[in-house]
Amino acid sequence: MPVLDADDAAALPTSGGVLLDARAGERYRGGVEPIDPRAGHVPGAVSAPTTENLTPERTFRDPDELARRFAALGAEPGATVGVYCGSGVTAAHEVAALAVAGIDAALWPGSWSQWSADHDRPVETGPER
Repeated sequence: MPVLDADDAAALPTSGGVLLDARAGERYRGGVEPIDPRAGHVPGAVSAPTTENLTPERTFRDPDELARRFAALGAEPGATVGVYCGSGVTAAHEVAALAVAGIDAALWPGSWSQWSADHDRPVETGPER
């Protein structure tokens, strides 16, 4: 599985790639942070909560439905896509949903926990993009 480090993740939004934040929207926006030292998201990341990959029965949505969801977020087949969450677990789920949609993506295992612990790294807050 392709993986990213913090520097790779930081570079994605400025180099034509897409960095998806798989956490809940309130954590992305910085309204709440129950675990990590700082609230918010990686600058340039796009909010893509993992829960939106699922049907009410808690199974993956149809591949075409997932493809439309991810395309609306800028992630399409052939694009350079990276995914993070709090600690890498739900990001792995999102990488699997992307695969169902026919989109290759890299996982950033260090995720927000790694980023927010480094006070030299910038943090954005605010509404979903």
